[in-house]
Amino acid sequence: MHWTARAHLQHLIVPFYLISKVKIIKSSPFNFSFPSVTLPFNMPAASEAFLGGAKIAPEVFKLRPDYRALLMVVEGIPPGPSDTTSETLLQEAESSAREALSKQSVIDIPHITAWREAYKAFGAKPKKERNSLESLMRRAEGGLPRVNRLTDIYNAISIKHQIPLGGEDLDKYDGFPQLLRATGQENFGTNSAGEAVTEHPFPGEVVWCDDTGVTCRRWNWRQCSRTGLSDATTRVLFILDALEPCSDSALEAAADELARALSSLSPDVHTSRSIFRIS
Repeated sequence: MHWTARAHLQHLIVPFYLISKVKIIKSSPFNFSFPSVTLPFNMPAASEAFLGGAKIAPEVFKLRPDYRALLMVVEGIPPGPSDTTSETLLQEAESSAREALSKQSVIDIPHITAWREAYKAFGAKPKKERNSLESLMRRAEGGLPRVNRLTDIYNAISIKHQIPLGGEDLDKYDGFPQLLRATGQENFGTNSAGEAVTEHPFPGEVVWCDDTGVTCRRWNWRQCSRTGLSDATTRVLFILDALEPCSDSALEAAADELARALSSLSPDVHTSRSIFRIS
């Protein structure tokens, strides 16, 4: 099965996915290359090429035909620790979470309910292995974690818009992003009791990967240690996950606020995005 890339990638045929939209927010005149992928173009064109290389396996859409992923590449982020921007967003998110939880339990929030069902569909146990949105919502009432500026910003956006959201350091990324159902042989680097360890997803688990290994297990449950964001990160791939009843407009609204928050850090920040869906 082949999907045809649309929008700015009209002549590129790539298996496994359909790009429905590519949106360039701000451009830059500089050239650069992604790890393991030579992209001799200006920055927005290189970001488009990187997004164009992403793929979602048909088995994922077979599991959840309503699934959509919004991938956003952000470049030119100034390095730095948590600041007033990230703290303000976290406080707003905590207030938003408390208001939502005053009206219904966390498992009755519609998008969380959908993700719990998706986890059950590939064999995960949602009471034990929670999607990232549910994990954050459960922590928000007592206060969200303060990790680093970029992680704090995307955690806040995730809570405010009720959408699972993750970020990968592109300077530590290897090749193009892939969402697939694991064979069980893939490597996942993580930490246990302060020690680096390698785990393996169970067969059929939905995982994000690059050419080195699994970057996120169980769709949006746990990120690998290799591609995590830090105070030094300047280039990020953000992944926003949606199932019904989350609409495309809600997905775009979350990406818009994320882009605004990051653009406020420096005029040199620029973003490119694509939505991936089954046709």
